[in-house]
Amino acid sequence: MSRAGAVLTGSLGAAAATLGVRALLDRTTGMGDAARRWTRVNHRGADISLLEGPAVGAGLVAGALLGGGGGRRTALAGALAAAGGAAFGLVDDLSEDASRTRKGLRGHLGALAHGELTTGGLKVLGIGATSLVAAAVLHGRPVRGQRAGWLGDVVVSGALVAAAANLVNLLDLRPGRALKAGAIAAAPALVGAGAPLGAACVGAAAAALGPDLAERDMLGDGGANALGALVGTAAVASSPRPVRLALLAGAVGLTLASERVSFTDVIARTPALRTIDEWGRR
Repeated sequence: MSRAGAVLTGSLGAAAATLGVRALLDRTTGMGDAARRWTRVNHRGADISLLEGPAVGAGLVAGALLGGGGGRRTALAGALAAAGGAAFGLVDDLSEDASRTRKGLRGHLGALAHGELTTGGLKVLGIGATSLVAAAVLHGRPVRGQRAGWLGDVVVSGALVAAAANLVNLLDLRPGRALKAGAIAAAPALVGAGAPLGAACVGAAAAALGPDLAERDMLGDGGANALGALVGTAAVASSPRPVRLALLAGAVGLTLASERVSFTDVIARTPALRTIDEWGRR
């Protein structure tokens, strides 16, 4: 399959799977306790569904596998990263004990340091592990005599995938914000070896954007972590080592900044970011 064909297949496959799974979930959750379990309150105080999250996660996995023009390893790595982000994010979405919530990466890591495993801490460990596995798959087997370099590449790439998963999740605070950010961040990969993965991100985001902007659905941790993880995998597949190191430094810097600075406030004070952020909202 040509790269153009892989991009088209990945984007359309991701969009179709996202829409199909979302419709299926709407029928199967029905009403009552099942529906309430998937309902949250948004920043306006209105009820909103979390079903977008697993739908987007399924769409990303499908798009990564269908857009196999980037190679079998790339497709498998993308599917693993997205599935890991979706699975551990959903655990946090559905199982978190609100009375013991720890906020932010620092809070969850602090709880781990004191022997307390929060659902957020489990998510950090789980996504970190699946990101490393995805990176190892993407880089292939180490060449004899170059195992140290291979290991370094896997650690850097895995850290970048996990950091991207966390960053997109940090942006899921307003309608459409995380979906827009994920699609924009994935766009540069469309000209590289990770093009099918980037296309899957764009396709799934486009399919979910309407209900998200209308404040009927939200990504939640499951959808946002999955989207960010696939964006990170697409970047790894498309970038040489120096670029991956630079991207990781930027992602870590933004993550640390988020502990002290509100991204929402920064966006509101920056005209260009504010325009993109507000586009399409009610």
